[in-house]
Amino acid sequence: MNDRQAADVASPNRTKEVIRKHGFTLKKSLGQNFLTDANILHKIAASAGLDSAKGVLEIGPGIGALTQQLAKAAGKVVAVEIDGRLLPILEETLAPYPHVSVVHGDVLKIDLDALWREHFSGCSKVSVVANLPYYVTTPIIMKLLDRKLPLEYIVVMIQREVAERMSAKPGGKEYGSLSIAVQYYAETEIVAIVPPTVFIPQPNVDSAVIRLKLREAPPVHVEDEALFFDVVHACFAQRRKTISNNLLAGLFDKASKPAMEAILADCGIDPSRRGETLAIDEYARLSNAILAYRRQSR
Repeated sequence: MNDRQAADVASPNRTKEVIRKHGFTLKKSLGQNFLTDANILHKIAASAGLDSAKGVLEIGPGIGALTQQLAKAAGKVVAVEIDGRLLPILEETLAPYPHVSVVHGDVLKIDLDALWREHFSGCSKVSVVANLPYYVTTPIIMKLLDRKLPLEYIVVMIQREVAERMSAKPGGKEYGSLSIAVQYYAETEIVAIVPPTVFIPQPNVDSAVIRLKLREAPPVHVEDEALFFDVVHACFAQRRKTISNNLLAGLFDKASKPAMEAILADCGIDPSRRGETLAIDEYARLSNAILAYRRQSR
């Protein structure tokens, strides 16, 4: 066994040993659940298609179990950790990997463009790979997508329910504004379902590894992205209400109801349908028609 293999912390015993050695106590408020199954860690790293020319941004490395696997596959790894108490542990567990940098900070507040310029300028492609805290999963993923960073993949372990919502197709209860927002930017694939038993401490729900392959261009033509997402959110504001009622409450008023009805008719959308029945291309058509109406009404 070489030094790099000996340093691996991807087992329940080694994880407990490292935690005990450093007197570390896990904070529930930070969603700290350390993954201890080497096979799953290997699968996560492999799903990102890494090589020595590529870079990886990891969010929430914990004690470095996944970071070690990423370091073996990628040419550059940057791990952003919010909990300063973990920095000395990471310094120890990542010592064999000089091409790994640990940044202390909150990824939701960090200037990601500056981080890219500083660390990834020499990489052919960059992916985000992480075991994300459940409580900030959606804000982190949406920040990564909204920033339009030059990413190849986002491969993350998240709550199974959220992964299913991100991947959902029209018509089901899982399908919603999150499904459309994620699928606007990326192709989605759930690559593994993960039981609670492989974490310390064990969460109360199943997890899933989801891979988002970033699109070179959205799957639909949208004239105004902000309006497109406003229309999507309005139509899902109250799921039991019709599209007509939700649009009246969110984007139109009673005076402009005839115009709204005309727009829906021109788009071939029955006003009595509900938001979860519309595909992304229908939302694009609807938002473009609303934009045209607004321009004509000025």
